[in-house]
Amino acid sequence: MMLLTKNKLFTAGLLSVVAFLAYSGMANTATAASWALAPAESRLNFMSIKKINMIETHQFNSFTGEVDANGKFILTVDLASVDTNNEIRDGRMKEFLFDVSQYAKATVTGQLDMLELDAIAEGANIGMIVDAQLDLHGQSKMVSLDLVVTRLVGAKMAVAALQPIVLNVGDFALVAGVEKLKELANLPSISHAVPVSFFLTFKFVP
Repeated sequence: MMLLTKNKLFTAGLLSVVAFLAYSGMANTATAASWALAPAESRLNFMSIKKINMIETHQFNSFTGEVDANGKFILTVDLASVDTNNEIRDGRMKEFLFDVSQYAKATVTGQLDMLELDAIAEGANIGMIVDAQLDLHGQSKMVSLDLVVTRLVGAKMAVAALQPIVLNVGDFALVAGVEKLKELANLPSISHAVPVSFFLTFKFVP
């Protein structure tokens, strides 16, 4: 009778160990998951201010991004995809401002807190301030991103700028390019301050 009881205890213990290992494996699989940008559901805009108070909104049509299992994120922007709703101006920006023949991409990299992200309930959102590195036109600069992150239905996550990030063209060796654009367009002024905003949608990748 005692032997039978010991066998039952051993079997129960073995099943518990197996269940624990199975759960651990599932947890590790979930931890290894990442998030991939859904370009068709995302937007990346910047504004130009000319003649002191005339504001125009532009966008980039091609960019990719991901957040890996450890929270490291990267956003890569194809500068040749700039779209100002004016083909002549697009061409001038590619050639004289961004110099896409030499600097084809801009990247934003940084680190998110995955524990915070995983804790967001579906339909809920949180605010996050994230330090990120922007690499543009051969220059690198740290920028502070004031974000709102929302967990969407269907294993999706939206990341948006709570307020525009204002870049100074002087930080990225773009002053000469802006002056060239001003000359070509015969404008009295183009602001060196460039507000950038975005709405990015990421899909869960198991």
